[in-house]
Amino acid sequence: MIPQPHLSIQVVNFAAEAPNGWQRLLNHAVAADRAGVDRVAVSDHVVFGDDLSDYAKPEKGGLAGGRQPTGPDGHWLEPLTTLAWLAGRTDRVRLQTGILLAALRRPVVLAKSAATLDVLSGGRLDLGVGVGWQETEYTVAGLEFTNRGRLLDHALEVCEVLWGGTRVSYESPELCFEEVYSMPGPVEARGIPVWVSGTANRRTARRLARFGTGWIPWGDDRSDPVAGMDKMCTLFDQLGLGEVPSEVQGSIPTIREPDGTVDLSATMAGVPDLVAAGVTDCRLALRLPEGLEEATDLLGCAVGAFRSVVGRP
Repeated sequence: MIPQPHLSIQVVNFAAEAPNGWQRLLNHAVAADRAGVDRVAVSDHVVFGDDLSDYAKPEKGGLAGGRQPTGPDGHWLEPLTTLAWLAGRTDRVRLQTGILLAALRRPVVLAKSAATLDVLSGGRLDLGVGVGWQETEYTVAGLEFTNRGRLLDHALEVCEVLWGGTRVSYESPELCFEEVYSMPGPVEARGIPVWVSGTANRRTARRLARFGTGWIPWGDDRSDPVAGMDKMCTLFDQLGLGEVPSEVQGSIPTIREPDGTVDLSATMAGVPDLVAAGVTDCRLALRLPEGLEEATDLLGCAVGAFRSVVGRP
């Protein structure tokens, strides 16, 4: 069954310079919760090196022509901790890491942290994961950047096992344990939904088939979701992976007025085409006002326009 289209935004958990507190971040998450936005996401970086040029190199995991939004001394809040803070101030909006560099965390601690956040938020966590683009972060963690794909898969394997029951065992070339308990587990018996980020290639396809509830396309596949979905479906067929997970994230192309403000009506007019391409998680980029009430009003208008074009009450 194809999930109902839903609307998401990213709330900014980073700043180029030290901010005077993080109230704006909190206001935007609370506004999204009140306005009926379905999901909010926060991003991840643990450390930076001086050279950020790899962000623009797709072969390293970056984005062609892209630019890191802060310098190396930018202030980045750790995403799971941030979402725990936001969970305590919201009631219904889903909370996503978008994306978490999961391989940088010890798998057993990641499993415990994520399960704890899921339980305390009432089952609202979506774990978006990817390998990232910056070698420095792996070096500081004592890990091999060239092995980052396997490191991510290993972390997800361990999480899946630890989330799966009260008395579990695991064996791989990297790790072996027998008859351990890691409680509480996630709210849902099937575990925490995992969203796999990456371009449509064989490695991403296999990871998505093995662990994924949803796909977060990257690079050209995000810019052109129709072509991206076609490529991913072809890969699943070629590799014998079964059906592509039904959840896919895609960006809503933003239409602006001459003064730079977003034309919500024109922007949402493009949503049906996005949904027809297979996108279920429609990501909207809005420059929100700092104040809670003002942000709630703007997001409320966006939610109303979105639900109107997708036929949701």
